Amino acid sequence: MATMTAAQRREQARVEYDAFIKSCPTNQLLGRLSDKWVSLVVAALSTGGSLRYSDLTRKIAGVSPKMLTQTLRTLERDGILTRTVTPSVPVRVDYELTPLGSSLALLLTAVKHWAETHIEEVHEAREHYDALNDGI
Repeated sequence: MATMTAAQRREQARVEYDAFIKSCPTNQLLGRLSDKWVSLVVAALSTGGSLRYSDLTRKIAGVSPKMLTQTLRTLERDGILTRTVTPSVPVRVDYELTPLGSSLALLLTAVKHWAETHIEEVHEAREHYDALNDGI
């Protein structure tokens, strides 16, 4: 049996990733990225520059402080955004997308735009489906 370097093991694992397998890290990442708050935070930050926590709460309607904090921490841990604390009174905290986050933002803002463009068609399809299946 040949010995593999750490880089070779990582490359082999990368080739073997399969998001359809529940235990695969890519499956878990997709689960995280499909969260609506993740999508909205990334889309909000994609407008350029950094935003403060209060800016995000104003921009993202309906997000609770707990969910926003949890989402920001998760995204920071995953390398999607950076958190910069500026010592002042009061303390200033800014959030900004990393290059990795910016690449993700392209996809998530496209999904957001698709949803905004096609919501009426989805509503019509739902009404049609419900009308056909009302008695079931």
